[in-house]
Amino acid sequence: MFSLAEENYLKAIYHLENKSQGVVSTNAIAEAMDTKPSSVTDMVQKLAEKEVLSYVKYKGTSLTEAGKKTAANVIRKHRLWEVFLVEKLDFHWDQVHDIAEQLEHVQSEELISRLDKFLGFPDFDPHGDPIPDKHGNVKPTEKKLLSELDKQQKGVCVGVKESDSEFLRYLDKKNITIGTKISVLGKEFFDGSMIIQVGRDQFFISKKIAENLYIQTN
Repeated sequence: MFSLAEENYLKAIYHLENKSQGVVSTNAIAEAMDTKPSSVTDMVQKLAEKEVLSYVKYKGTSLTEAGKKTAANVIRKHRLWEVFLVEKLDFHWDQVHDIAEQLEHVQSEELISRLDKFLGFPDFDPHGDPIPDKHGNVKPTEKKLLSELDKQQKGVCVGVKESDSEFLRYLDKKNITIGTKISVLGKEFFDGSMIIQVGRDQFFISKKIAENLYIQTN
């Protein structure tokens, strides 16, 4: 059993490891958790004693297999709850993150197993993020950022890199969601902005927007 704070640390380190593909620094964890490095050191030492991560002073932190499985389980619950909130309770995709942050700490494995079955064993959450299975495994997907596409390329939106509520509301205004077909009509190599087509609409998007949309090409 882990406390809410311990689960949040494991989840944060899991995400940071996936981004860096290596050992995670104390400062990176502190920034992600919005806390002091000294507080991070205390927590990682505590978690190291529970054998869910390895911590080497001045070098950083990495999750053990047990730690990865624990973190993936928290993420699994979070993303299943997001699916439930959107599909069954009619919440919008920009409303569910904070609620799922609370629900992800439910300890009942039976409840989560039944929730998964009730939802039809979904592979992805409403933002296109993969849902780990009960063993912590994540289904690999082929995708790239919209910013990586060239002129005349097209594909389908399969996810967002950041699920900030303001960003999601911006996408709603542009009628972009999971499953939306996007065509690149033009690309400005000076600043990375693009002209794209969504349905019958054509409009400019900034490099920042393009770098936050995952696309699956044909």
